[in-house]
Amino acid sequence: MASNYPHVNAPPPVEYPFNQPSYFLKRQLFQLLGQNFRIYDPSGKLALFSHQKAFKLKEDIRIYSDESKATEVLSIKARQIIDFSAAYDVVDARQGQKVGALKRKGWKSIVRDHWILLDESDREIGTIVEDQVALAMVRRFLTNLVPQSYDLMVGPQKAVDFTQRFNPFVYHLDIKFAHQNPIVDRRLALAGAILLAAIEGRQS
Repeated sequence: MASNYPHVNAPPPVEYPFNQPSYFLKRQLFQLLGQNFRIYDPSGKLALFSHQKAFKLKEDIRIYSDESKATEVLSIKARQIIDFSAAYDVVDARQGQKVGALKRKGWKSIVRDHWILLDESDREIGTIVEDQVALAMVRRFLTNLVPQSYDLMVGPQKAVDFTQRFNPFVYHLDIKFAHQNPIVDRRLALAGAILLAAIEGRQS
């Protein structure tokens, strides 16, 4: 499908677990060191398990095929030490290839969370933006009990919906792809979901 970015082509099909139309992310409630995230497919099967290391000056998040952590499938690593507008490289650990990157727009995110998606050559291919400004302001300055939601856009087309479920104790995020034939690499989109839960989700 065409987009506002002429160099963007539809990503090639990939095998499980990166070929599902929707997912559900859950952040572990109690974790002594770092954070754990579980991503389930539509049938409720665990598709991916992610661990964010604690006490790292540079964010280092690993994504595995299951909780044994025997097979690493993706990694998300910050390029800089704690940065207001950090960029995070996403690498397919099985192929040893960079999938793309996500960059947080620091100043814009003060009021409304805003991320840029980059391809493997660091060319902009899309954005992840929090929903209405008014709701974003309420979350920041009145109460963090208002669930967050985000749109992943590729040009004028919505590619993914990220919707937080209302739960005052546990962070839950629904991830729904808008097109049967993906217009964004699902590996990059799921890495984005984990970053939303790990970084923006700290507000929750």
